[in-house]
Amino acid sequence: MDGYGYRTALFRIGLSGRLDYTERNLTEKWFHTLKQRIDRFHTSWVGSRPSVQGCLERFVHYYSHQKSYQSLNNRPPVEEELN
Repeated sequence: MDGYGYRTALFRIGLSGRLDYTERNLTEKWFHTLKQRIDRFHTSWVGSRPSVQGCLERFVHYYSHQKSYQSLNNRPPVEEELN
């Protein structure tokens, strides 16, 4: 379905239909990066399940709170959410 089809469907149920590709693109980039990290991680990890959880939690924190992005004026996503 193209953008026009989505807007029509959303309008019919009372939503604005405003398309926001920025948020969708950021989400897709996050999942792409996570998949790359998991692929690399999977080939070399020898730790336990709890240590995997800790590693993933540290990655999510880094990705959201510390890593800066050019598209966000060199700020992390958590700072962008506050604006």
